[in-house]
Amino acid sequence: MPLINRYLFRQFSQLVFAVLTVLFLISVGGFLTDLIAEISRGKVPAGLMLQLLMLRLPRFISFVLPLALFIGLMMGIARLYADSEMAVLASVGVSSQQLLKPVLWVAAPLVLLIAFASLWLVPFTANQAKSMVEEANRSFLISGLEPGRFVELPGKSGILFVTELSRDGRQFKNLFVQRENNGRLDIITASKGDLRLVGGARILRLENGTRMEGELGRRDFRKVQFKVNEIKVPEPSESKPSNKLDTVSTLALFKRGDAAARAELHWRLALPLFAAILALLAIPLARSEPRQPQYGLVLFAVMAYLLGMLSLLAGTYLLGNGRIPAVLGLWWAILPMAALSYWLFRRDGRLKPQAVPA
Repeated sequence: MPLINRYLFRQFSQLVFAVLTVLFLISVGGFLTDLIAEISRGKVPAGLMLQLLMLRLPRFISFVLPLALFIGLMMGIARLYADSEMAVLASVGVSSQQLLKPVLWVAAPLVLLIAFASLWLVPFTANQAKSMVEEANRSFLISGLEPGRFVELPGKSGILFVTELSRDGRQFKNLFVQRENNGRLDIITASKGDLRLVGGARILRLENGTRMEGELGRRDFRKVQFKVNEIKVPEPSESKPSNKLDTVSTLALFKRGDAAARAELHWRLALPLFAAILALLAIPLARSEPRQPQYGLVLFAVMAYLLGMLSLLAGTYLLGNGRIPAVLGLWWAILPMAALSYWLFRRDGRLKPQAVPA
């Protein structure tokens, strides 16, 4: 038995790793596409692309690893049936229920990894990414400004030019700003100043400067000299404040009592449980006839994963809006899935083993 379990463990783990590699490459492409789109809209500095990509990869673990585990186990068990190895194992007293031990050897470390990522790693990296972007917004260097070069302001709202920048990119000398809004021209010069972040908005604090403004084609320009002036650097697009709690630690969610915190907490707890359910469900669902193609099983596995994941996402949304009582949480979705997988597993064990084909 130990020799058979080691053989099955090796087969299952190799297929899970192969599926995980393919899904990883697909996911990285998707993450990179989303990140480039955010950079093009000016929401994320281009200089932080690689760092932010690495910080977003832990989300891959929470979402894709359960699917990789499910597909890999189903393909590995289905191969045993397709190559008549399961029939040979049944002839020596190894039933489908006894596949549970090698399946657990493969699934248990991955479920623990998903729990670690969901409960700690994803919030930690999301908070790091948020802090990194906020810190970058305080620096002209990360935003692409170079001394002695005209740079377009976000949202094509004007032109900015400075002659000198400090090493951290926050303080400057000899600034020139030209902005145009509804046909009115605004030109500002200042001897020095700095860039600050106030309430999430970037503010230019200018000292000892001059401001000229007026309508193009008319003689209504006015000139104002100032000692201190503050102007807001326009954002590329106005967006509503985010109420996501993905950057909040799990411990902090426990201390909060609002519906949104409960929804986020139940979501994080549900992901590793969902992965464990899929691992158990793979044993009965992978049963197939000898030499039967396995591609249909892969499609079925993806559909089952999507059905379960969409149920969890819908439950999280409804729980966050207060439409589901807090006492139910996501257990109304997790417990039926767990009961179904256990019933199918026990029922699969009572089926008669297949005979070895002549």
